[in-house]
Amino acid sequence: MPAVSKGDGMRGLAVFISDIRNCDKALDGYSKKKYVCKLLFIFLLGHDIDFGHMEAVNLLSSNRYTEKQIGYLFISVLVNSNSELIRLINNAIKNDLASRNPTFMGLALHCIANVGSREMAEAFAGEIPKILVAGDTMDSVKQSAALCLLRLHRASPDLVPVGDWTSRVVHLLNDQHLGVVTAATSLITTLAQKNPEEFKTSVSLAVSRLSRIVTSASTDLQDYTYYFVPAPWLSVKLLRLLQCYPPPDPAVRGRLTECLEAILNKAQEPPKSKKVQHSNAKNAVLFEAISLVTHHDSEPNLLVRACNQLGQFLQHRETNLRYLALESMCTLASSEFSHEAVKTHIETVINALKTERDVSVRQRAVDLLYAMCDRSNAQQIVAEMLSYLETADYSIREEIVLKVAILAEKYAVDYTWYVDTILNLIRIAGDYVSEEVWYRVIQIVINRDDVQGYAAKTVFEALQAPACHENLVKVGGYILGEFGNLIAGDPRSSPLTQFHLLHSKFHLCSVPTRALLLSTYIKFVNLFPEVKGTIQDVLRSDSQLKNADVELQQRAVEYLRLSTVASTDILATVLEEMPPFPERESSILAKLKKKKGPSTVTDLEEAKRERSADVNGGPEPALASTSAVSTPSPSADLLGLGAAPPVPAGPPPSSGGLLVDVFSDSPSAAAPLAPGSEDNFARFVCKNNGVLFENQLLQIGLKSEFRQNLGRMFIFYGNKTSTQFLNFTPTLICSDDLQANLSLQTKPVDPTVDGGAQVQQAVNIECVSDFTEAPVLNIQFRYGGTFQNVSVKLPITLNKFFQPTEMASQDFFQRWKQLSNPQQEVQSIFKAKHPMDTEVTKAKIIGFGSALLEEVDPNPANFVGAGIIHTRTAQIGCLLRLEPNLQAQMYRLTLRTSRETVSQRLCELLSEQF
Repeated sequence: MPAVSKGDGMRGLAVFISDIRNCDKALDGYSKKKYVCKLLFIFLLGHDIDFGHMEAVNLLSSNRYTEKQIGYLFISVLVNSNSELIRLINNAIKNDLASRNPTFMGLALHCIANVGSREMAEAFAGEIPKILVAGDTMDSVKQSAALCLLRLHRASPDLVPVGDWTSRVVHLLNDQHLGVVTAATSLITTLAQKNPEEFKTSVSLAVSRLSRIVTSASTDLQDYTYYFVPAPWLSVKLLRLLQCYPPPDPAVRGRLTECLEAILNKAQEPPKSKKVQHSNAKNAVLFEAISLVTHHDSEPNLLVRACNQLGQFLQHRETNLRYLALESMCTLASSEFSHEAVKTHIETVINALKTERDVSVRQRAVDLLYAMCDRSNAQQIVAEMLSYLETADYSIREEIVLKVAILAEKYAVDYTWYVDTILNLIRIAGDYVSEEVWYRVIQIVINRDDVQGYAAKTVFEALQAPACHENLVKVGGYILGEFGNLIAGDPRSSPLTQFHLLHSKFHLCSVPTRALLLSTYIKFVNLFPEVKGTIQDVLRSDSQLKNADVELQQRAVEYLRLSTVASTDILATVLEEMPPFPERESSILAKLKKKKGPSTVTDLEEAKRERSADVNGGPEPALASTSAVSTPSPSADLLGLGAAPPVPAGPPPSSGGLLVDVFSDSPSAAAPLAPGSEDNFARFVCKNNGVLFENQLLQIGLKSEFRQNLGRMFIFYGNKTSTQFLNFTPTLICSDDLQANLSLQTKPVDPTVDGGAQVQQAVNIECVSDFTEAPVLNIQFRYGGTFQNVSVKLPITLNKFFQPTEMASQDFFQRWKQLSNPQQEVQSIFKAKHPMDTEVTKAKIIGFGSALLEEVDPNPANFVGAGIIHTRTAQIGCLLRLEPNLQAQMYRLTLRTSRETVSQRLCELLSEQF
């Protein structure tokens, strides 16, 4: 055939297009089909087509199959949902669906599925189910109808109605035509995931159909047998459908168990073919059966058999099989029935970690070691993971670091081993040790007195290495700043030696680490007065006081001033040892969940937590946080100077609430108060600013001011995740009595809070009359499709409307005597909950709102105060007297006001502060 030049080809194309444009309108069907087909070919070559659409629509009304086929093909490829012709197309499709001609119905259904637009769903979502369940519909049309309905449901699930047809479509699982059963199973599986109750009758039918397939010979289903495996695709779909439901009733369960045993038995039989297609089909059914066994988690025999079968695959020459075996064993490790069986393969898995060439297989081996770890093998697994970490691929190092840190903490019998492990982790892979990991070391050391001295000694020795990773300097600086005094008795780790060791690393570190070290230095001033002069010289140097970084400069100036001006008692108070961190979910585990996704680590960890009653701690502590209004660098806040106290996390959402709300945006009832809400509330009695609540998703900060009977509060909602909060709705809830005595006006907030963003809500407050309750702040929102509901008490208390009043001694006692009626006085004697520090007590009384009257009480150890509670309806004078008994560690608090309810409430609030 002679070659056609490019010029001749383009000339021929131009002639062809001109011929189409100038053709007679009265084309016969064949010519119209031919030209439309050529236009479609031109479009597929990459040229724009802006004519010929109407001719394609006209082809839909033809009675010839070939013409109608080309028309539907053109429509499927070139017509979009916004086309003006869509109504004509829909009419042609309706005519074909009503024709009962199976060929034409199949073409129409294929077109609907290919276009799959919302307009198509609105027009045909009610019609297609009728075709699907009609008794006279042919099998090929039923297949197409099922798959078309599945396509529309995936594109527009809200437009596919669930009605009477659902019970009839389930019975398609009994159809004689396996193609219909296969298509129907795909549809039912998708619909059952959203409406499980509507399709629960499909379980027994699916088991019955699966039983017939498994027990049949390969010759019984010749049309659907693939390389000697009967109906493998249908078997896999039926097994996936059964995973939408819990284990069935005993009668059905027995038959299902027989099916699963038969599948496991066939896996042990010699292969009937050496072709890879045979093994692929056979193993596809096997792995889906194992997934169902793991999902039900109720048959110990099947679980152990599945584990043993997977164990054989761990050494298979096929890489994909080894990968799938490791992945499936990860889920089996979470079952109490098969966990011990999984542990028997530990040496094989460790060998895979060392010898596998494929990084994805090595990653699955790491996951399996993490899943099978418990107290009996934790040290072996952690040691192997640390050994592998030295040569691990860069892409999985961070994940291994997180897992080693979690396992070391969770299963540590001796916390000295935990400290050694984490320091070794920092040495081997310091660049991959995230802030969450070294934060956890500090939290655990602070919370456990028995390991503090060992930790200080160990980090001191580790810091003596010529080259230390910066994360080790952070951990060493923090721990020595808190507990360096525990090793100061050894001449080799004297205070001056500790300081010089840390300061030798100072100039090699980044700004956040330097800031932390400066905080360590000021802690040393409190711990070791003998090095005060040396540290002041460092703080006084130009490199600190005139540092280009404003954070370092400010710290140097403030710490120098603090060390110069403050007395020993004030220094001891300001720089006291950090209190234990509150218990909540580990920030390391939260990071691993976020990295891996909720379907892997989360479910596994929950199952392991239920299985292992002897793991350390249960809920785990997390980092203290700073105010929502100002967020300095994490390293700057670790020593807690000026930071808000740590607050406990909110509760995890209940599973019941998730089941109810996952598909609905309707408002839910307010959640119970978050754990720790009362403690946080008490902290705000004597202060107005700080963090009120914090969990893994949300941080709530407050900033407020009050004058007489009016107040204004700013509530800051911080999204701590990278995902948007949707339908974000904060609501203030007040009882009827509280509404009558306290007026609250709120401004609405944006219902969408971007990841990492913060929104502010202003609340105007007026005290109408005295009150005892506090309003509840309820926040509801959606995060990643999950409904969240959090409630906390908002710290608006009666003492916020205190105005201090200065009084002389004579006036005070004269007024004191006037308020001598029994109803006007409330007295409370209570044990001190905190150290009895004079300066702290003064600060709390002033923060409570009253004036602190000096040299009024004859006993100088006593504290007296005076003020006026302002409401819209009255002004209530208040006098208080606090008498500490240092020997007995007791207080006596007396309050006298002109109103009994006010005396009672103020006494309750203030007595909780000491």
